[in-house]
Amino acid sequence: MRPFKLICFSLVLPLILSSCMSAYIHSVGGNTSQVFERTYFTDFQIAWESALEVLKNSQMQTSNKEGGFLQTKWLDNTTEKNFTDSFGDGGAYVKAQYRLKISLNKANLRGKSTVKIKVLKEQLVQRDVLDGWKYLETDSIEESTLLYRIGRMIIIKTKLAEAEDLRTKKELRQFLPNSR
Repeated sequence: MRPFKLICFSLVLPLILSSCMSAYIHSVGGNTSQVFERTYFTDFQIAWESALEVLKNSQMQTSNKEGGFLQTKWLDNTTEKNFTDSFGDGGAYVKAQYRLKISLNKANLRGKSTVKIKVLKEQLVQRDVLDGWKYLETDSIEESTLLYRIGRMIIIKTKLAEAEDLRTKKELRQFLPNSR
């Protein structure tokens, strides 16, 4: 009986400690941001152009192609946060703002060119004038939507490039009948 209790204790203790730590981080307002990522089978140029195309309506603060990093300026979303959170138990926000950070990393998976895209949304809110900015945990909707849109744009750009290659080869065959 004794070893059974020891095994149960050793399995349960780490779970208790980890949940206590995450509750502590939430209580003191620690950075609880999540990074969402997805890997695409494409080359870096198409992925970069797709990310820029998806973010074309956002004002960019940083755009570093060599480093594979994009960052939008802080965007005010006070009215959207007040509308969506009006059904909750919390009060209204005086100010709310967010920015998106996107990183693109080249990789090679099974001999194919891939790009891993990571999206981080930083949401700050202020409940009253005397209160400072506080991080708000994300609902993951915007990050998932952004990754989906980038993926769709990659598919569109890839299909367009393939169609352009076929058209170019067809035109070459018309002018040079002996070439394939």
